[in-house]
Amino acid sequence: MLANGRNRKRIANKAHAGRGQETKWEMSDKLSASHKPLKPVKESNKISAREITPPSVYFNRRNFIRAGILAASAVATGAVYRKLNPVGTDTAPTIQTATIEGVQKPAATATNNDSGFTVNEAQTSFENITHYNNFYEFSTHKEEVAVKASNFKTDGWTVSVEGLANKPKVFTLGDLLKIAPPEERIYRMRCVEAWSMVIPWVGFSFSKLLAAVEPLSSAKYVAFETLLDPARMPGQNSDVLNWPYVEGLRMDEAMNPLAILASGIYGRALPPQDGAPIRMVIPWKYGFKGIKSIVKIKLVETQPRTTWSDYAPDEYGFYANVNPHVDHPRWSQATEQRIGEPGRRPTLMFNGY
Repeated sequence: MLANGRNRKRIANKAHAGRGQETKWEMSDKLSASHKPLKPVKESNKISAREITPPSVYFNRRNFIRAGILAASAVATGAVYRKLNPVGTDTAPTIQTATIEGVQKPAATATNNDSGFTVNEAQTSFENITHYNNFYEFSTHKEEVAVKASNFKTDGWTVSVEGLANKPKVFTLGDLLKIAPPEERIYRMRCVEAWSMVIPWVGFSFSKLLAAVEPLSSAKYVAFETLLDPARMPGQNSDVLNWPYVEGLRMDEAMNPLAILASGIYGRALPPQDGAPIRMVIPWKYGFKGIKSIVKIKLVETQPRTTWSDYAPDEYGFYANVNPHVDHPRWSQATEQRIGEPGRRPTLMFNGY
């Protein structure tokens, strides 16, 4: 059921409820001694066009954190990114995944536009969506992910939904995708690294899965877990993060109709580099909340641990709502680079949702 204008306002109010906690996590002055923050660039609107780092060498936050380099200016920052992220020479094949049948597209009406299920903005190309990826399970270099994930197989995939539920169940991928008809959702995606895309996802509201397992009243949060298999996901052989990748949502956020289980892009099944076979998309939050290649969902009473909050709690909060007024400790969040476009654009509060 599409959310109307009143529901959309309620959505924004619920998201706003976590803003204070986000500020506490992301702007705390009690920073870890081993991860000292860099000063945010406060004058990002004054960066000239020639100083904008192109997507092919845009920064990788893991390398940036591990390097511990102080960037004195936007120009110096660009130089650091170019040094740490050289343009790759590998060419990733374009994977032709299966067409998803029966995708329901939102009608181009004012009511449906107001729902947030679609945006009237140019969609990011399939090439960019599938070849500019953060997926450290395969590589910390965005342009290498598609290459290293190209042989990833999802045969026999299951998702265990467990914890505080009346009807916990281990779903085969086929059973999971039968819970609701596939819908097209054209969402903005805002990375915490200050770049963005517009992606035509295919999926359905996560609330429909929750309805199928019937959460208990004591379930206040939802915890998610990515596959742990270093043989299939070679990046897990490194210590760049604590594996497996885990994420979480407050229950009311998970029930929000905008939060979806996504199984495809551009009408086709997700390619490996974009989180195959099933992932979360929460458009009003920074992209790292959209956990990929999910194998476990657990309904719990207390706030679950999350990978990035564990690694750097002063930089990556649990709520992670997109907020242009709260800078990352090392860069401004006021503007973003839309991949495939020149220049920068202002970031919208809650990413416009």
